[in-house]
Amino acid sequence: MFQADVLKDKVIIITGGGTGLGRAMGERFLELGAKLAITSRNLARLEQSAAEMREATGGEVFAVPCDVRDAAQVEQMIEQIWQHYGTVDVLVNNAAGNFAAPTERLSTRAVDAVLGIVLHGTFYCTLALGKKWIAEKRGGTMLNLLATYAWTGSAYVVPSAAAKAGVMALTQSLAVEWAKYGIRMNGIAPGPFPTAGAQQGLTLGGDFSQFVVDRNPLKRVGQLRELANLATYLISDYSAYINGEVVVIDGGEWLAGAGEFSMLDKLSDEDWDKLEAQARSRK
Repeated sequence: MFQADVLKDKVIIITGGGTGLGRAMGERFLELGAKLAITSRNLARLEQSAAEMREATGGEVFAVPCDVRDAAQVEQMIEQIWQHYGTVDVLVNNAAGNFAAPTERLSTRAVDAVLGIVLHGTFYCTLALGKKWIAEKRGGTMLNLLATYAWTGSAYVVPSAAAKAGVMALTQSLAVEWAKYGIRMNGIAPGPFPTAGAQQGLTLGGDFSQFVVDRNPLKRVGQLRELANLATYLISDYSAYINGEVVVIDGGEWLAGAGEFSMLDKLSDEDWDKLEAQARSRK
């Protein structure tokens, strides 16, 4: 699909880059010539992922620990990566936190946990790097990971829905405001993709097929490579005239029924207890 050097020497930051969607995108970017910086809170897991990615692709991966909820850590992370590579070309705001729960069960701390990572973290990273690009009088590309329920909302994942809607507004607003600086902003809204974090926090028993395959028009979940190829296109020069767009990749699921997690209304209180325990076991 792509020329082997389509991302040659582009320096790309991926938040939450050591696992799941972030890692899948990172490995694809490395295959196509990029230099990668990945960041997350868990340094040991991050360094292990970086080593595995280097071995698998032969590419350069710089691991920097950072809690994106902390603006000071974000500033330091951006500066470390800039000093290491001498520049940054692309930011992928991928770090996320989500779990399914009846909203009346949520504590304010649980709400803050999701908003802090998804909305504040995306804003902090965007602002820190955007200011750097503007000061250096150079452009760049940002790609934000959203969700199909950013448009519609979704029951049982209300903090995530609110945060993703905020990130979509951020994407569309800055696409206009920062275009004069040569900065492009786009987003991807994935449907169901099989990652350990998503399945443990959002589906009882950790099995996506229980809920989503039958309701998806294509009768399957997404493949990580499919999302990684879309991300590659949106950060590459092939998409240089795309700005402020959010591309859905979900097999047509959201068109078939708005509110991705509304079907969780079928769960009993006992099921919710089990799902809560399952989500907490990830910590």
